[in-house]
Amino acid sequence: MDVKLLYTLLPLIIGWMADRLIGDPRWIPHPVVAMGKIIAWGEKKYNKYEKRMLKGAVFAILFILSTFFLVYFIIKGLDTIHPYLSLIFSTIMIFLCLAGKTLVVEVRDVFRALDSSVEEGRIQVARIVGRDTSALSPQQIRTAALETLSENLSDGVIAPMFWFMLLGVPGMVAYKMVNTLDSMIGYKSLRYRQFGCWAARIDDIANYIPARLTSILMIIVSGKISLLSFVERYGSQHASPNSGYPEAALAGILNCRFGGPNVYFGELVDKPYIGSKDRELTTADMKTAIRINICTEIAMLLLVSGIIMLVAYFQI
Repeated sequence: MDVKLLYTLLPLIIGWMADRLIGDPRWIPHPVVAMGKIIAWGEKKYNKYEKRMLKGAVFAILFILSTFFLVYFIIKGLDTIHPYLSLIFSTIMIFLCLAGKTLVVEVRDVFRALDSSVEEGRIQVARIVGRDTSALSPQQIRTAALETLSENLSDGVIAPMFWFMLLGVPGMVAYKMVNTLDSMIGYKSLRYRQFGCWAARIDDIANYIPARLTSILMIIVSGKISLLSFVERYGSQHASPNSGYPEAALAGILNCRFGGPNVYFGELVDKPYIGSKDRELTTADMKTAIRINICTEIAMLLLVSGIIMLVAYFQI
């Protein structure tokens, strides 16, 4: 195998395996935490007075490009010292950019907590969702956990791999900055409506293909190809232009219903339903969803590796 190709694929494979085995260890400094602190500082400094939309646009674009080029030049610099250093750095960054194992564990813990009591289930699910969990029923808790699991499969694994395929490790890390910007300032509230609108739109663009690809891969690994029409019907009904697609895929696979009204930051938001079968979700559904997640990750890893090898072959 070509050395350059090996140096591209090896970090991806090792990084993905590390995420599947270790998850998100709290003792390792995480780049997303650093991104969050920088975004919080910038938002506090610039989200005031006039021209908030313009300042928010410059803020978001500058941070994303700076992240890309910072990682790009770090890798180039390490490579000039010794190729192994850039290989190790790339592997670590890929590992830190993937977030598949952690949420799987969190969702499993939600179902286990709910087996003890509804209140414990509410506390546990509050760790992974943005909605008000204080009055959620057991069914709503399970639904919230599984919706988040499907969304995170796209945002936390498939999209980072997709941008790695297109732009390498710098593109993958830059995507995490896009995602972090959206999660922190991409809201339609009075505070963020103008300043964060560019961050939200960039995130929509960055996730457009990955979200749809996630749903297709989920359906393929489930063996239920007929669900493509189900995803086409319900995927676009979500308030987000992207989140509805992986949610619709999982709802179709489980033959259940997601969505519906929920309280966010004290305000009732009436989301459309995804799916029509209102049935009780069970621990067996959670196990099926986790199996689909893992199989989809593997399918994406094989797809990305195959495309990279194919491109390398034709460039020789």
